[in-house]
Amino acid sequence: MDDNATDFSRGCAWQRGQYVPIAQASIPMTDWGFLRSDATYDVVTVWDGAFFRLDAHLDRFFASCERFRLDAGKSRAEVTDILSQCVRRAGLRSSYVEMIATRGQPAWGSRDPRQAVNQFYAFAVPFVWIANEQQRERGLDVAISPVHRIPPSSVDPRAKNYHWNDLTMGLLGALDQGAESVLLTDPAGNVVEGPGFNVFAVVDGGLVTPAEGVLEGVTRRTVIEMARSLGIPVQLRALPAAELRGAQEAFLSTSGGGVLPVTKLDGRAVARGQVGPVTRRLVQTYWDWHRDPKYSTPVEY
Repeated sequence: MDDNATDFSRGCAWQRGQYVPIAQASIPMTDWGFLRSDATYDVVTVWDGAFFRLDAHLDRFFASCERFRLDAGKSRAEVTDILSQCVRRAGLRSSYVEMIATRGQPAWGSRDPRQAVNQFYAFAVPFVWIANEQQRERGLDVAISPVHRIPPSSVDPRAKNYHWNDLTMGLLGALDQGAESVLLTDPAGNVVEGPGFNVFAVVDGGLVTPAEGVLEGVTRRTVIEMARSLGIPVQLRALPAAELRGAQEAFLSTSGGGVLPVTKLDGRAVARGQVGPVTRRLVQTYWDWHRDPKYSTPVEY
C-alpha cells in the first residue's frame, strides 16, 4: 500500500505488519480477543503534538500482558515507534492512541490458550472526550448503579481488560433513568469505578479515592500526584456510596478528558450542584502538566 496515496485523516491503525486507514482495520473473527474478550490494551493520549505520560502507559500495558500471560511480540521501543507512526501518518496533534494484545487463535479445535499465537494491534484516532464541553463546564450527572463490578478475585482490574458487560449494563440502566454516566459498587456498597474512569470525592478538604477493585488509572495516579504537590491530602480507601453522595465535591479521572466534575449523583446535587474549587484547581493543574517536558514525549511529524 502506497502511504502517500492513502487517506489516514480519520485515523491510522497498525495490523499484521502494515498501516491501514482506521476504517479498514480489523482482526480475524476467530481471534480469541474477539470471541472471548481474551485481550489487554492501554490508551495513551497525544495533546499538542506530544504523548502524555507514555512511559506510565507502556509500563501498565506490559504489566497487563504479563498478568494475562500474553506476549505482544514487540519491545517498548517497537511499540513506541508504531504508536508514533500511527499518529504521524494520521497527522493528528491531539489523539486517542490504543495498543492491544490479543490471545490470537490456537490450532483449530484446541481449547489450550498456550497454543495460540498472540497478536499486537494499534491505532490512533482524533482525541476522544467522554464528556462534551457543556458537561465539562457544568459537571456530569452520574448514577450509582446497583450492578456490582466484577470482583478482583475473578478478573484483576489492575490489568486493563475488555470485560465490560457489568459496566455496560450499569451504564444502560443509568442512561434509561436520565443520567449521563454511571458508577458501579462492590457487594459491600462501596463505589469502585465506572466505564473508563476512576472516581474521587472531596471530603474535609482532602481527596478520597477507592483503593481496591479498580483499575489503577494513569490519570488517577496523576491526580494523586498533583494533589500531593499542591498540599491536598489524599486517602486511598473504601468509599461508601453514602459518603460520595454527601461529599463536598466529586469528580472522575480518565484519559478521555482528564479531571471531569460530577455535580449530580442519583439526580441530586453534589453540595450546591456547582463545580467546586478543588476540582477546578485540579483541572487547571492537569492541563498545565501536559506542557511539562517531564511528562511529554513529542511526536516526530
